Amino acid sequence: MSTPIVVDHDPQWQQGAAALTGEIAALLGPAALRVEHIGSTSIPGMAAKPIYDLQLSVADLNTAAAAFDGPLTTLGFTRMPYQHDHVPAGSDDPQSLWVKRYWNRRTPGLPPVNLHCRLAGSPNERLALLFRDWFRAHPRAVPAYARFKQSLAAEIPDVDVYTDLKDPVVDLVVTVAEEWAAVTGWKP
Repeated sequence: MSTPIVVDHDPQWQQGAAALTGEIAALLGPAALRVEHIGSTSIPGMAAKPIYDLQLSVADLNTAAAAFDGPLTTLGFTRMPYQHDHVPAGSDDPQSLWVKRYWNRRTPGLPPVNLHCRLAGSPNERLALLFRDWFRAHPRAVPAYARFKQSLAAEIPDVDVYTDLKDPVVDLVVTVAEEWAAVTGWKP
């Protein structure tokens, strides 16, 4: 069991993520259609687990997984068995639309990373970008969500339970973010 640790925002996360996304994009080449910094560490002022979340967008998950396993291993990544994302409450999407491949890096001396590989144009690829961009456009919402995460992490000693309890709040944020996207014309 892993304990969730949520820390105050670190301004160095942006620079660290830029270096990581550049390194991964160069390593994987054109099969990596996009490599982006997502999640709480990508949002200015947001408290977060001190782990980079990166999103790798690809045309085909199975081809990408086979092609990327070797190169990513050289950077300390290990492919993990998780192959689906949480489908937001209220969505009628089948689980099959929320597939992914996932690597993480927990190598001593290197920044920890969660690397989510998703299909370009998929709803889970879009959600990760919408979540990030909505909070960036609404900085007044950041402190409340950050406090929620810090309070939850302080009370819940298991990272999997922490994630399960956080998911419905993310679903609520995304509901509001979808309205914002419709009004503003936001596109990933």
